[in-house]
Amino acid sequence: MRRIVPLVLSAALSLTAASVALAAPAPANEATRYKRAPAPVRELLDAPRTPSKLISPRGDVMLLVRTRPYPSIAEKAAPLLKLAGVRFNPENNAPHGYRSYEMTIQALPKGDPRPVTLPKDARVGNIRWNDDGTRAAFINVTDTSAELWVLDVKTAKVKKIRGAQINPVMGFALTWLNDHKTLLVKTVAAGRGKPPVAPAAPIGPTVRESDGVRNPSSTYEVRDVLTSAHDADLFDYYASSQLALVDAVSGKVRRIGKPGVHWRVDPSPGGEHLLVRTLQRPYSYKRDRDRFPAKVEIWDLRGELVERVVEQPLAESVPIHGARTGPRGHRWRATAPSTLIWAEALDGGDTYAELPEHDRVMMRPLGGTPVQLARLAHRYGGVQWIEGGGRALLSEVDRANHRVVTRLVDVDAPAVAPRVVWDRNWDDRYGHPGSPIYRPMTNGVWAIREHGGAIFLSGRGDTDDGPRPFIDRLDLATLTSERLFRSEPGGVEGYAGVLDPAKGTFLTSRESPTEPPNLYLRTLGAELAQVKRDEATRRSTAQPITNFKDPAPQLRRVQKRLVTYKRADGVPLSFMLYLPPGYEEGTKLPTVIWAYPLDYTDAGAAGQNRNSPDSFTLPWGASPVMLALAGYAVLSNAAMPVIGPTESAYDTFVEQLTANAEAAIDKAVELGVTDRDRVGIFGHSHGALMTANLLVWTDLFRAGVARSGAFNHTLRPFGFQNERRTFFEAQRTYIGLSPTLHADQLDEPLLIIHGEIDANPGTRPFQSVKLYETLSGVGGVARLVMLPHENHGYNARESVEHVLAETIEWFDKHVKNAPPRESRPPRSPEITKEPERCVTAPVSRPSTPHPSYRAACDRKCQRRRRRAERKRKRQERKAMNK
Repeated sequence: MRRIVPLVLSAALSLTAASVALAAPAPANEATRYKRAPAPVRELLDAPRTPSKLISPRGDVMLLVRTRPYPSIAEKAAPLLKLAGVRFNPENNAPHGYRSYEMTIQALPKGDPRPVTLPKDARVGNIRWNDDGTRAAFINVTDTSAELWVLDVKTAKVKKIRGAQINPVMGFALTWLNDHKTLLVKTVAAGRGKPPVAPAAPIGPTVRESDGVRNPSSTYEVRDVLTSAHDADLFDYYASSQLALVDAVSGKVRRIGKPGVHWRVDPSPGGEHLLVRTLQRPYSYKRDRDRFPAKVEIWDLRGELVERVVEQPLAESVPIHGARTGPRGHRWRATAPSTLIWAEALDGGDTYAELPEHDRVMMRPLGGTPVQLARLAHRYGGVQWIEGGGRALLSEVDRANHRVVTRLVDVDAPAVAPRVVWDRNWDDRYGHPGSPIYRPMTNGVWAIREHGGAIFLSGRGDTDDGPRPFIDRLDLATLTSERLFRSEPGGVEGYAGVLDPAKGTFLTSRESPTEPPNLYLRTLGAELAQVKRDEATRRSTAQPITNFKDPAPQLRRVQKRLVTYKRADGVPLSFMLYLPPGYEEGTKLPTVIWAYPLDYTDAGAAGQNRNSPDSFTLPWGASPVMLALAGYAVLSNAAMPVIGPTESAYDTFVEQLTANAEAAIDKAVELGVTDRDRVGIFGHSHGALMTANLLVWTDLFRAGVARSGAFNHTLRPFGFQNERRTFFEAQRTYIGLSPTLHADQLDEPLLIIHGEIDANPGTRPFQSVKLYETLSGVGGVARLVMLPHENHGYNARESVEHVLAETIEWFDKHVKNAPPRESRPPRSPEITKEPERCVTAPVSRPSTPHPSYRAACDRKCQRRRRRAERKRKRQERKAMNK
């Protein structure tokens, strides 16, 4: 029987020998039952969600889809195969995650919702509109197969397409052709037989061999790799599909081409050809499917080969953050019937090589000669086509400096020089110009909408006070923009689709701290080409389309506000403060900080506000906001910037985290909401690494919770997060930021939570197990909770509640109800003496650590000396008594 209850291990503070064995599991009742969270938290978990809105391409109708927010643990416990970076249920040949749905259809802008009757116990996904909005296709997953269904908008009725078992394992499972009635789908090949059977006994060992050539490749390219010949056979069996054309009206299914491990399949804009990328052997046992050999071909609609575009070899040696050599990333040009565009590396795939050019971009019509469109100083970042000709936005990405350069090009007029539209730091949220607005062209292909010599941009519009979404008009002749719409203060209203420049209308989604997101039709009262700057928002009108009510009114009693402050070096920071219902001003509360470190190359961008005080709060999953219902002041999304060049920012990771955390606590104490002696810290993934390091190197917190983290960087020697150096190039940093290697210095209680099937290569579950075992061995106070059938994030209803219950209980015991701290020397930023190596500061520290960090290390040393002295005296007394 598969285990579907969490495994819980606990370790208490012990002064026994360092060779203490792994602590015994927690009592049986804990190891066999999911915990219940406090009643207010359970009520919020079970609050209904507002429906998702799926607007048709033409904007005349929408689907309102409501689903259960959390699957049950029984659903998560279904069989699962993990092969080459894909995960799926072998019993129905489909990924996990399809949910029960309720669906209604509603005409826009005015219309009454009409219910759509779905099949009994439907688990729906991959909903796709055709381009004229008359039909929508979707996949319904049963216990044994993935079915194709089609919704007729006019009748609001659905029908099953028989004879087409869908294979969604590799994605791109269904696509509408431009006749609006034909679907291109991936099907399970007819007569494929039974799955391969593992040999009764091994026929030999698994052997891997290195050829002596250096080929460091990113840690993050080893997701669920194949481990045996049998794995490779299983991958072939379940990932292979046969393409088929389905008439959505008659239900006729016509299979085309040969079966294969087809990955990406794209119809040409002209509707006569298919671009098919198919994986081939030999498969890698070191990398996932991204690096497998592949062939890229052009087929006709009968499945006949028209042209072999390229054979891509096995790519096991791609440099960190690099690209494969040879032609890559083939796509159709959206504004031509059958023209390909792709990129080729000029740097051997090494993004950080010191070369004047790194990529070139090529284009070729079917049967024609390739032409070079551009040579780029940095890595190719994609092309966005503008309707009505050869103009496009071509981007390149400078990863080392966090920059994106976008140029306006005309591929049909090579004599016209490209012009820079934007050259910006990708971390600069305040200066983000917005994203182009698309629409389907007459051939059904999507392109950037152009009207009156301009394109339109929608953006989040971040400011010091929170987001103010906007719509801009960008003149393609002058490359100047003017604002057409901007969200008013007090709420957040952003572009939701269906821009009509001639009528001056578009859809928005508007919310406020007390109102859930609802759909509106905005009318500016003039053609968008004629609207003048600063007049648009004032003149616009808003017609409500939906009227969803607050599904969790009890949460409005939680006080919420944006708090801004500065760290010691002047970098602006912020957090969202949540206070419990009924909070009385001036009451000092136990406090928890939830954060996730982000790295920046520019201090100005690092100080920008990322929070949204005017948005509607309805937390999902094990959200930190839930702890406000348990009596805590919650400093959510507290800024944790790590600023510096990409090649060395992590050398000061701990020092900068310390400065960030100290500034947040100081501000919360200044506001009168926080008891400095009762503060906890928690985070997920990279936030878990942050949590453990702050407990190792500072005394700012009483306890911590680390979820799905990685704690020993020597076990991922070819990069972590955005660290681009290898372990062998930056040993001091890798070791210094590895809490497992400094577990003897982690003397605050730590709750460690991890999903048992975490697919993130950087945060393997054994990372949490080893941290727990090490803490247990050195006498730390720790608790390990392993969640069955959970990935990097947790979404089973039982798992989510259990995580919240564990977190609240842990902080209640070690923060809210913690005894007073033992006396300690005053905090002194004037300390200049280097901490002694009784317990080391991280070996990665620079020659001039941050003062508060030096002081924290010195305090930890003194506390451990006092503890060691007390232990020595106890041993002496025992010896005298004997």
